[in-house]
Amino acid sequence: MPAQVAQLIQTANQLAQAGRMAEAERVWVEVQKHEPRNPRALFSLGFHALQRGDVAAAVQLLTNACQAAPSDLLARMTLVAAHRAAGDFVAERAAIEAALALDAYFLPALLAKAGWFERCGSKATAATTYRHCLQIAPPPMHWQASLRPQLERAREVVTQYCSAYDEFLTDKLVSLHSTLSGLAAERWREAVSIMSGKTRPYNVDCNQLHVPRLPALCFYDDSYFPWKAQLEARTGVIRDELQAALQADRDKFSPYIGYNPGEPVNQWGELNHSDRWSVLALWKGGERVEENLQRCPQTALALEQVDKAEIGGLCPNAMFSALAPHTHIPPHHGETNARLVAHLPLIVPEKCSFRAGFEVREWKVGEVFAFDDTLEHEARNDSDELRVVLIFDVWNPLLVPAEREMVKAMTAAAREFSAVYHPAS
Repeated sequence: MPAQVAQLIQTANQLAQAGRMAEAERVWVEVQKHEPRNPRALFSLGFHALQRGDVAAAVQLLTNACQAAPSDLLARMTLVAAHRAAGDFVAERAAIEAALALDAYFLPALLAKAGWFERCGSKATAATTYRHCLQIAPPPMHWQASLRPQLERAREVVTQYCSAYDEFLTDKLVSLHSTLSGLAAERWREAVSIMSGKTRPYNVDCNQLHVPRLPALCFYDDSYFPWKAQLEARTGVIRDELQAALQADRDKFSPYIGYNPGEPVNQWGELNHSDRWSVLALWKGGERVEENLQRCPQTALALEQVDKAEIGGLCPNAMFSALAPHTHIPPHHGETNARLVAHLPLIVPEKCSFRAGFEVREWKVGEVFAFDDTLEHEARNDSDELRVVLIFDVWNPLLVPAEREMVKAMTAAAREFSAVYHPAS
């Protein structure tokens, strides 16, 4: 590139960065006089023409820029905008496809294609294309400011389409669905939701031990837990001990989430070292917390009657879990599907809910439920009051006794291996 042209390009860029657009355009004209096919000059002049509303000139200049630099995606997307401004939807679509031919995963071009379908095609195709955009886009917190409005529109269109599809399928199947009950009814309600795209399948995701071929049941039927009625009958005395602890030993409740500095907190940023989710531990990682068990002797006695999961270094855990008003425990997964997590609700104001996988439940004081916490789950307290639940671990009832022993042996071997290969410093 001749030195004079290089100097002109530098000057034009400096003028543009300073906001002196008219002067920058005049310099780009000078560049084009020296090099009529200079791609940067053609693009910049096309951009300036589009900005001032000279659409015909913009289309011509940007078409020439794309011919001069066939792999320039920015030039191609600006040409897309010029065709759209001109109302030439056929040429707009062709320009979008030309950009995608260079990079099939180029998000601005995919969003432009989805927007084209929304304006000129079918709602279903637009929703499908928008869904693809959301699948390849980074998490919302990392969306580029320039693409955020389009991605928010994508999310809106996909949500509306999936809800409409879900409602349609539900209406069509209502007579058949009424013949089902219990687990079967819930299974097919979720099948409709998955087919419509309203939700995705929820699969077991264990942080530690995954026992294969156990069914991915969100909530287990009460019939699996012969100790349930006896524990529920003791709700009153357990709640009395909780109330006493809240009044006299509130400082003994500690944050449930406690990552060290420098550790990635992921979804736990808001709750890390926060009293908004605090617990009074009775058992922790398989060890008794004697001080707290002595504070709550009736609760300790009641827990002795349940089928506690005993997995060295991991279970049992038992705790009073206190969730502050207007606090959300974000979606997460547990350690192993060899155990279930049980809740005995003790203090439950209105506007509190719990989700495991597809199923959402409200806590009811004195009514135990047990769920597989290796399925994604989350909890909400949208009330103005404290919510407290007694949480404890029990064996997955589908494991036979010999399998429980296998769980214990396998996790013990894993700890032994870790001690050999990762000795404490």
